[in-house]
Amino acid sequence: MHKKIRKAVFPVAGMGTRFLPATKASPKEMLPVVDKPLIQYAAEEAVAAGIDVLVFITGRTKRSITDHFDKAYELETEMEQRGKEKVLDLVRGILPAHVSCVYIRQAEALGLGHAVGCARPVVGDDPFAVILADDLVDGQGSGGALKQMVDIYDRFGCSVLGVEEVPPDETHKYGVVTPEDIEPDLWAVKAIVEKPDPRDAPSNMAVVGRYILTPRIFDLLETTSKGAGGEIQLTDAIAALLKEEQVLAHRFKGKRYDCGSKLGYLQATVEYALKHPELRDDFGAYINTLCADRLTGS
Repeated sequence: MHKKIRKAVFPVAGMGTRFLPATKASPKEMLPVVDKPLIQYAAEEAVAAGIDVLVFITGRTKRSITDHFDKAYELETEMEQRGKEKVLDLVRGILPAHVSCVYIRQAEALGLGHAVGCARPVVGDDPFAVILADDLVDGQGSGGALKQMVDIYDRFGCSVLGVEEVPPDETHKYGVVTPEDIEPDLWAVKAIVEKPDPRDAPSNMAVVGRYILTPRIFDLLETTSKGAGGEIQLTDAIAALLKEEQVLAHRFKGKRYDCGSKLGYLQATVEYALKHPELRDDFGAYINTLCADRLTGS
């Protein structure tokens, strides 16, 4: 019987330089998509997958993430006195009561692998998930990307990487796997390489912001040298893990938005607004009018 996946690690110590100056004093993970910040979408996805311990690897200027998931006494009291029950429920319901948050400070940003390694004191010898909040995934009724991956873990008891096909000329942006067929949307990973030149990429199947990892990864991260970009790469530790354990790649159902880029963030904002129950009709009409005006040049 495999241990259950109960803990998820959120590396949120990055500086978000592509969104400066907006992220000078506020983390990119707190950028809102309509009415919720990216980090809340990620936390909700984890909770939907059965996670009840959220481990945030934070850095300087990340206090607003801690505050977001903390109790807001003054705000709740104000809303209660004004009789704004709906807003009060929204504030109180950001996370279910049974879910706990742990915050670990990453003193120096040395890469994703280093950030994941910082979670070891909390994760211990348990398998765990890693979620990159700037990869926003709309599960489209599938229960969420992480839930699908947890189901795969429950069947096979090994590490699982969330993947999707990317244009061949974009492999240099991702960790890319060499896949071997197991069943539809599921592959055994034979090799993995970080940000390969398109001419050298083993496939166009890229790892995108969702991982389930066995605790053996922590030992391997401690002996992983700096790789691409002079950082400790999680991909390099996974490559070492492949020599000891099976690792699977799962193409999850749903649509991923790269909210680490301005274009991806805007796409997510528009598409989530078009589905929002309070906005979809009026915002859809606005978009239609805007497109019509652009086509006619008015």
